[in-house]
Amino acid sequence: MTRVFDEVATFTLRRGAGDFPASALSAAARMMLDTMGIAVAAAPMEAGRIARDSACLMFNSDDPDARARMMFDGRQAGIPGAAFALASQIDNLDGHDGYNPTKGHIGVVVLPTLATLMQVCPDLTGPEALATVVVGYEVAGRAAMTLHATVSDYHTSGAWNALGVVAMAARMRGMGPDPFREALGIAEYHGPRSQMMREIANPTMLHDGSGWGALVGLSSAMMAERGFTGAPAITIEATEAAPFWEDLGQFWQVEHQYVKPYPICRWAHGSIDAVRSVVLAHGLAATDIARVEVRSFHQAACLFYGVPDTTSKAQYSLRFAVAAFLTHGTILVDQISGAGLSDPAVIAMMERITVAEDKRHSDRFPLGRWADVTIVTTDGRRLDSGDVHARGGPEAPFSESDVVAKYHSFADPVVGAERAGRIRDAMLGLTEAGSRLSDLAPLIFDAP
Repeated sequence: MTRVFDEVATFTLRRGAGDFPASALSAAARMMLDTMGIAVAAAPMEAGRIARDSACLMFNSDDPDARARMMFDGRQAGIPGAAFALASQIDNLDGHDGYNPTKGHIGVVVLPTLATLMQVCPDLTGPEALATVVVGYEVAGRAAMTLHATVSDYHTSGAWNALGVVAMAARMRGMGPDPFREALGIAEYHGPRSQMMREIANPTMLHDGSGWGALVGLSSAMMAERGFTGAPAITIEATEAAPFWEDLGQFWQVEHQYVKPYPICRWAHGSIDAVRSVVLAHGLAATDIARVEVRSFHQAACLFYGVPDTTSKAQYSLRFAVAAFLTHGTILVDQISGAGLSDPAVIAMMERITVAEDKRHSDRFPLGRWADVTIVTTDGRRLDSGDVHARGGPEAPFSESDVVAKYHSFADPVVGAERAGRIRDAMLGLTEAGSRLSDLAPLIFDAP
């Protein structure tokens, strides 16, 4: 075993909740509430339904100790299958958190792992549950940065968030260092090294590969418990990985996640917020706008350019997102699915929007998601936004009240304000010493 693995194992398996700063535990609760809102809102959507049905069909178990209920569904699947279903569900409504240096998302697998394993760990205290969440964020985030820095392809989050799932499972299931090491190796080897830009060019329900990341992570942990072996994870044990783990337990990545105001690929958010700043500053209505010129980084300029005919394409379309915001003043599920896809006012607005790459914005990616826009009004004014960074991250953070408001905007239409409020109170209440993770169980497994 290497020094870095020993440090990761100690951090993951031996640190109690009291060894984590209160600020990190509070951030974990906020991130889980934010992700919960997206999970609720995504439950009735087609991708989530297919994923849950598929989990029952393909990833079930006849062992009662290896089964778990699926959130907002109630049916049982095998533990890896239940996590796969929920992660796929969340992944297909692109409003969950992310971390700029990873170029991807962590909470999308952390909540499914927590919700699935809580059913076999009923006595877990709230603070210990949040400590497990922190472990998932810290391990997955560093594995992501290592993988991005050491391979040439731009891979989806599933490739590395599987390791965060393993860390959470190892902690919750009481694994020792040896099976933990094997599980990490299995998960890294089988993690879905899928090509992100391929999905950007052709948006589908594949999204960011996180459903398979959750499936691989939990399958790897359960296989390692039974003696299956895996080669050491190079994102932890290779020499070139060491610098990415030096600040483990010192710098808390969970406190630096971004929260998305809109269920749209984060690459489009700088452009949406640049438009928003001009509209608010000048009191513009949609009828005041003759043309919008958007300049952003390369990956943002590569987002789907045509009129989307599926919600997957809408969530990966910068022009559609900007047009929807200008038309409605917000972007929620109704704007990016169903009848919202054929909204004539949005489609007409898209025809007035152009997108181009600007090198100065590309040079700041992935640490930043920058854009600037010029809005030309019907009376001939040219209104410039200046450089704008997407809201919700460390550069322009959301307060807890902002996160709560966003959560309710997504959860209330599906489960009602009363049930959504009880979920909110239970989730944020996990920071309290007397709380238990099982307090959530009566609220999150029954169908809406």
